[in-house]
Amino acid sequence: MIRFEQVGKRYPDGTTAVDGLDFEVAEGELVTLVGPSGCGKTTTMMMVNRLIEPTTGRILVDGEDIAGVDPVRLRRRIGYVIQQVGLFPHRTVLDNTATVPALIGWKRGRARARAAELLELVGLDPATYGPRYPDQLSGGQRQRVGVARALAADPPVLLMDEPFGAVDPVVREQLQDEFLRMQATVRKTVLLVTHDIEEAVRLGDRIAVYGKGRIEQYDTPGAVLGTPATPYVAGFVGADRGLKRLSVTVVEADDLEQPVVVRTAESAERAAGRLRAAGARWGVVLDAGGDLHGWVGADELALAGRGGTVGDLAHRMNAWVAVGASLKQAFGVMLQHDAGWVAVLDGARFLGVLTPAKLHEALRRSVDADAQGVTRGEVAFDSVADV
Repeated sequence: MIRFEQVGKRYPDGTTAVDGLDFEVAEGELVTLVGPSGCGKTTTMMMVNRLIEPTTGRILVDGEDIAGVDPVRLRRRIGYVIQQVGLFPHRTVLDNTATVPALIGWKRGRARARAAELLELVGLDPATYGPRYPDQLSGGQRQRVGVARALAADPPVLLMDEPFGAVDPVVREQLQDEFLRMQATVRKTVLLVTHDIEEAVRLGDRIAVYGKGRIEQYDTPGAVLGTPATPYVAGFVGADRGLKRLSVTVVEADDLEQPVVVRTAESAERAAGRLRAAGARWGVVLDAGGDLHGWVGADELALAGRGGTVGDLAHRMNAWVAVGASLKQAFGVMLQHDAGWVAVLDGARFLGVLTPAKLHEALRRSVDADAQGVTRGEVAFDSVADV
């Protein structure tokens, strides 16, 4: 959808903002441009809508060289979100959101209907927030309106310059979550500028890590964190890149251990015997349909003797995540509940448990898989659980 071909920008005073940019953003892909201040990432983005003109090379959007496109027409089909939002203070939220559709000739009713639809998409009730003015909104709400306005004319491309940088960390994370949910629905081609590697990793399908005016590495978040291409990239992503990688590595069924499973209708005495034979201190409790019911300790079952069933003694399972959750989420649940493992579910169906040793193994497999260009299941090494 967006292609840079040996693009450079050099100013009359001799300053080179960017040089030799040569990369492509696929349709529906979200690419984050990350690097320190002054590295050229915002210049890169602003050349896409011709707010800055390149000195060398060419930029193609949907196969068309934008140098031959009228700048105003180009900008009206590219959404643009900036940190300061830039809402018109004298216009209502609904009218702010309908700005671009109105400019390109949509009838008022259609433009306002589209604006209401987009406000709802970004989590703002149009009946409540549509009649308000920007100064009646919080910073996070204004930022949501900015995103809605950029999407109102249904542009194929969205440019975002530090869109969540002006709000507090809690609101920022909420906005990131909301944006990822929205992107899963609308699948725009997005270039997002940030100086925050954690935001770049969390949001991007791919990351462009900038040095001074050049891209040092262009790859998936997992590859950037697991196998930095240069010492500069390794230093930029930080010594704790292994921890950051937890957020982009998902829990897979092959990562799990299979504990002893007992059933709710099973007698306590029989379940105690099975746990004892396996040398297990606890068991996972499933119902008749195979869905997770909870867990039970071997000692509790033994004390129950001949009376009662497993279901009578089972405890609620609070430490669980869905398959496909990130290793970071799983680790967080372990810490939150002071648990030695977390159950992993597919809906309500129990798949297995993730232990700290298996979490570490999954992370190692993920790094090695990226380095070798294979799937995690194809990576073979000695497990830390076997050492």
